Amino acid sequence: MRETKHTSRRHFLGIAGGAVGVSAAGSLLLGRPATAAENAQLDESDPTAAALGYRKDTTQVDAAKYPQHKPTQICGDCRYFQGKSNSEWAPCSIFAGKGAVHAKGWCAAFAAR
Repeated sequence: MRETKHTSRRHFLGIAGGAVGVSAAGSLLLGRPATAAENAQLDESDPTAAALGYRKDTTQVDAAKYPQHKPTQICGDCRYFQGKSNSEWAPCSIFAGKGAVHAKGWCAAFAAR
């Protein structure tokens, strides 16, 4: 009786290990699919976005409230922007999981690349 349990456990572990390996290989080959939040646009009224003064258009930033802002500072030139140079919208590591930011946008966390 003991041998049957042992063989069964080995069989299970072999299948489980194979499934994990196939899953890992599949995610490496196919890449991680974008989540709904990454595909959505960041809402300027989101609490984090509002706290950092995020605007989809850098020309709309309140200069009195954010005197460090320069009109030439845009999300597309920020180190936290995770898109390619020609991306119009892309995720931002500052707003992870909250939505994509516009390449011509700005927030107080701007840091040049």
